Amino acid sequence: MTPDAFLFWLLTIATLGGGLAVILMTNPIYSALALVFTMVGVAGFFVTLGAHFIAGVQLIVYAGAVMVLFVMVLMLFDLRTEVTAFTRGLFTGALKIFSVGVFGGLVVGAISMGSNVLNDNTAAMKPVVEASLSPDAPTKALGEALFSRHIFGFEALGVLLLVIAVGTVALSRSRGGTHAK
Repeated sequence: MTPDAFLFWLLTIATLGGGLAVILMTNPIYSALALVFTMVGVAGFFVTLGAHFIAGVQLIVYAGAVMVLFVMVLMLFDLRTEVTAFTRGLFTGALKIFSVGVFGGLVVGAISMGSNVLNDNTAAMKPVVEASLSPDAPTKALGEALFSRHIFGFEALGVLLLVIAVGTVALSRSRGGTHAK
């Protein structure tokens, strides 16, 4: 087995194991940590494909910022009383099974349609791919656009995320908040 194949299978097992842990864990904090583990595995796939920028964005944005927001939302809820929302009744069980069936059908349909489109457009995409082979072109263009034309929105988003984080911690720990005793 080559090192590339070994790394692929290792990342596959880790990512699928993390994804299953997200679903199977009963504690939402452990589930969020398993989701971080899954996102790190996906970033590992991007590294093996040579897409280091996308792997970095995957780690910073999804495994970092989005997971912090998930954990802050979990802090707002009183998780002991929220468990009753997920009942095991006959109707809700049937609804869950129906939803999984519909989602599975959508995934199978998307894969079959995507493979047909991919086979039809492979020859048409070759000139586009050859024209964009410069390794820094997309990253440089993104950086210039983000830090020149859109700097106000970029900084406003950072301040907004900071205010959300501080407000969530203050709300969850205040008297009469969700975790007050």
